[in-house]
Order: sequence, then C-alpha cells, then structure tokens
Amino acid sequence: MRHLDLRVVSQALAWARAGEPIWLCTVLSTYGSSPRAPGSMLVAKYSGDYVGSLSGGCVEEAFIESLQDGAFQQVASIVRYGESQEESQRLQLPCGGILEVLVERRESSDELITHLEVLEATLLGQKRLVRRVDPDSGRYRVTLDESAGGPAVAREEAGEQAVVLIRIGPALRMILAGISPVAGYCAQFARALGYEVIVCDARDDVRQDFLASGQAEGIEVQSVLPSLFIASGGCHEATAVVALTHDPRIDDLAMIEAVRTPAFYIGVMGSQRTSQRRAERLARSGGLSEAEIARIHMPIGLDLGSKAPAEIALSVVADVMRIYNGRAEPMVDRTRSQVSDVA
Repeated sequence: MRHLDLRVVSQALAWARAGEPIWLCTVLSTYGSSPRAPGSMLVAKYSGDYVGSLSGGCVEEAFIESLQDGAFQQVASIVRYGESQEESQRLQLPCGGILEVLVERRESSDELITHLEVLEATLLGQKRLVRRVDPDSGRYRVTLDESAGGPAVAREEAGEQAVVLIRIGPALRMILAGISPVAGYCAQFARALGYEVIVCDARDDVRQDFLASGQAEGIEVQSVLPSLFIASGGCHEATAVVALTHDPRIDDLAMIEAVRTPAFYIGVMGSQRTSQRRAERLARSGGLSEAEIARIHMPIGLDLGSKAPAEIALSVVADVMRIYNGRAEPMVDRTRSQVSDVA
C-alpha cells in the first residue's frame, strides 16, 4: 500500500468527521498498461475536491465531472474506464489500458468513521486486514488477513453475489539511517514513488543542513540515532531500511537492529571490499548469524555503474522496488560494485 493511500484514508476520515458525504474509489483491476495498481484509492466529495489517484491522468477528471453531473448516487457501483478505443485515447490511458473501479458513496456516520479509523490505524501499524465490500448491497466490513500474501484485490463468490476483497496493509515506508548526499536524493526518489520517508540522524549540524537544503519537504526527520528508532518499533513488513552514510557507527548499528525486524529490505552502502569487512564486523562484534547477515543487501543497489550521488540513489531505490515487486535479481558481476568506497 502506497503512502498516498494513507493520505486518502486520512482525508476521507477528516471529511467524514466533518459530516460530509464521501465517494471512496478503489482500483479493482487493470487490463493492459496502467500507472496505478489494483488497490489504489481516491476519495472525493461533491465539490470536486479529491485526494489520491486512479490513473495519474484524465480518469480522475472524468470521474469528478460525472460525479458533479449527478452520477454515482448508489451506495456502491463498479465502473470501467477505457473500454472503447475512443475513450482510452480521450482519457489518455496508455497502451489501450482499461481500469475497473469500485465507487462507494458513503454518508457520514459513526460506523463509517470507526471503519476509516481502523483502516488508518492498519496503514500505520503492523497488522494486515481484508476489507470486504458487497457491490450489490454496499455492505462492508474488515477481517484479519490470515493469508500469507495474496493479490491486493480479489473476488469471493457468496451465493449469487461476488464480494470484493481489498487487502489493506502498512503503507510503504523507507527509513534512511543517517543523512548523506546520497540519502538526500534517495529521500526524494522514494517520496515521488509514494513512500512514507523517515530520516533519522542524531547529528545536529548535519540534520540542520538537511532541513535548510529544502530536501526535507514532505519527509519526517527524527533527531535520534537510526538504530534507536528502528529498535523502538519503527519498522513493519512494508519498510525498507537504507543506510548510506559510510559511517560504521551509524550504518552498522542500524543493520544490527534492522535484521531483528520484519522489514522487507535492508541495505547498506559500500564497495565489495567494504561490505566483506562489514559482514565480518557484524558477525564478530554484532553477534549476527549468517542468516541475518544474508538479509542485508551489501553492496546496496542495482549495478548501474553508478558514481554520482543521484545515480547511486537511483540504483538503491530501483533495487528496493525490485524486491518489493518480487523480481529476480539481474545477473551481474558482484565483484564490481556499483558503489565505490568514496561514494
């Protein structure tokens, strides 16, 4: 679940608490190419204000226009965008893409507010839930997600009806363990991809320079050692922990704590030689097992021949997304690190 979807749920909750009706939209499926994956959300109100995205293009405009023309008055409905070639071109859907969207019209109520509070807490926490919506009756509820993974959106036959199952889990989070030029670019790339970005650094001067640089907009900055933040429960299963300072006092301690968490990605910058020395250090001084050390991506990032800070950051974020999306590692020569000792 992207951080953008957390913003959607938080805005939906704010509008519901203010007593306003909301239209909650969820991408159910995509055919062909689409910028937004199943499970992506948007919330709108009749005035045309909205938060979130369905396609990153004109589908949002088409939806708002239809809404203000009086459409979507039923409690729940499923709409398909881009079915005809003309509509696909008009809505600027790439490669003939088609979107199937669940649209829910919800009046403000105590039940809805509680439901949205549960969703918000889930996106901020450790547990995964399944949101079950009956498109015919509009009834909805949440249950614990007891499956080991699964698609973001599925359908379950219930008699003559098909109930939509929408998995809700913690929003994608990236913890940057320490501030560096590479970390600054990494924060910007991750934020653009919809991550919740948290930067941890206890060094006052470095942190103040980062805040003054303008790179911290939309990013949470914690004045604490990264290892302490991680140890305090800062990681969940949708968290990537990335250490990019080249300072073992910061990077090594962050790695020691990160391998004890359910983070899906743990990585630290350094050349092949530096990484080998770090692995020996983590085993000798940190007491990490071979299995724990194997969880750490070092050298970090895809081998793009990166040298400049922005290039290295790009390789790091690309590798994080590769792991999150379950892609196999490209065949590369790991004896030639894409990140040098002086990066």
